[in-house]
Amino acid sequence: MSLNQHHYDIVIIGGGITGLAGAYYLTQAGKKVLLLEKKEIGGGASGSCDDMIFLQSKKPGIMLSLALYSLELYRRLEKDLPLPLDLETRGGMVLIETPEQLKVMKNFVEQQQQLGLDVRFLEKDEMRKLQPHVSPHVLASTYSPLDSQVNPLKVMRAFAYAAGQKGLTVKKGTAPRKFRMIGDRSWEITSTNGEKFIAETVLVAAGAWTPEVTKLVGLDVPILPKRGQIAVTEQVPPLGQTNVWSADYIVMKLDPTLSLGRPALLDELGIGLSLSQTHDGNYFIGGTREYAGFEKTTHFAALHLMIKEATRFIPLLKNVHIIRSFAGLRPASDDGKPFIGEVPGLPGFFLAAGHEGDGIALAPVTGKIIAQMITGNSLPAELQEHDLQELSPARLFLSQDTLQHSG
Repeated sequence: MSLNQHHYDIVIIGGGITGLAGAYYLTQAGKKVLLLEKKEIGGGASGSCDDMIFLQSKKPGIMLSLALYSLELYRRLEKDLPLPLDLETRGGMVLIETPEQLKVMKNFVEQQQQLGLDVRFLEKDEMRKLQPHVSPHVLASTYSPLDSQVNPLKVMRAFAYAAGQKGLTVKKGTAPRKFRMIGDRSWEITSTNGEKFIAETVLVAAGAWTPEVTKLVGLDVPILPKRGQIAVTEQVPPLGQTNVWSADYIVMKLDPTLSLGRPALLDELGIGLSLSQTHDGNYFIGGTREYAGFEKTTHFAALHLMIKEATRFIPLLKNVHIIRSFAGLRPASDDGKPFIGEVPGLPGFFLAAGHEGDGIALAPVTGKIIAQMITGNSLPAELQEHDLQELSPARLFLSQDTLQHSG
C-alpha cells in the first residue's frame, strides 16, 4: 500500500456549518475524521448568511419537525460546546398586510399548531406591544416565542474547536479530484494537491458546490446556487422585541396563484422581508432569492428594493444608516428539501446538502442524523426513520448502471 495514503474512518467534503456539525458529532462518537475544504472554513454560504432559526416558515411535516428538534439541540450545544454561540430566543412575528394573506396564514398556522409549534395570531394592539414601530397598514401578525438566532461564525468556530479536541484533521485549500471504490465498502479519495486518503465513509456537505463533488462518482444532484443579498445597518437600540418577516413570500410559496399586486421585480428577485438584530446590535435586512449562478456580488437595485420593503413595514428604519452589504449562495434543491443520507448503490457515500436557507437552522440536527446513520446508532425518537425517507438521496432515482465506482 502506498506510503502517501492516510487512513480515516470518515472523510467530510465541505467546511461549512453542516460539514462541521457532522464532524463534531462523529468525533464525539470516537470516529477518526478528516475534513477537506477547498477554500476557508465557512467560506461559502455559512459565512455569508443571516442568523435565523426561523420556525414559522417551515411547512408542517418533516421540515418543521427537524427545525424544532434542531432548536433543542442548539440549546444543548450552548451548554456543551466550549465556546459561545450567541444563541438567543427573541421570538418572531410574520407581518400580514391583506385579508388574502390572513386567510392563507390562518390555515398554515393551524397546521403548524397541530404539529406542536407554539404559534398564534396577534391583533393590532397586541402586535404593537411587541413591535411599536410597525406601519399602521399592517393588519395583524403571527407570533411564535420560539423563533431564535445564533451567530453562524461562532457556531462553526465552536464545532471546529470541539471536534479538533477529539482529533479532527482539517485540510484547507484542497478538494477531491477523484474517488475510487475499494472492495465492498471503502473509498480512496485523491485530492487536488495529490494526497490520497482511504476511508470507509465519505460525507459530502459542500453546499451549492455539492454537484461538483458528486459528479466525480457519476451522480447528478439537482442543487443550484440561489443568491441571497443582505444589507447591514449600524448598531442601534432594538426597534422591537422580536425579529420580523413579511407574510408575502411565505404566502406566495403556499399559494402561487394568489396575486398580491407585488412589483414584478420583487418576484423576479424573490424578495421577502426578513429583519433580525444581531447580538451586537446591527440589523440584517434581507433578502433576495435569485438564481444567478455562482455570482456573489451585491447590486444596488436589489438592495434598494429590500431597504424600501423594510421601511414600508418599519418606517423608523429610514433614520438608520446602512453600513455594508453582502451576499451568499444558498444550496437550493429542486424539490425544496435537503438530501440527507446514504446514496443507494454507493455504499458509504453520504450526502448532507441542499438546505437552501435552512442551513443554519438545521445544522445540528443534520449533523446528528448523519452521525447516527454512519455509526449505525438509533435515530432520535423525535425523528423516526420513516419520517426521514423523504429526505433520502434515493429520490434521485439513479439506477446502478449510472454510477461510476472507479475512475
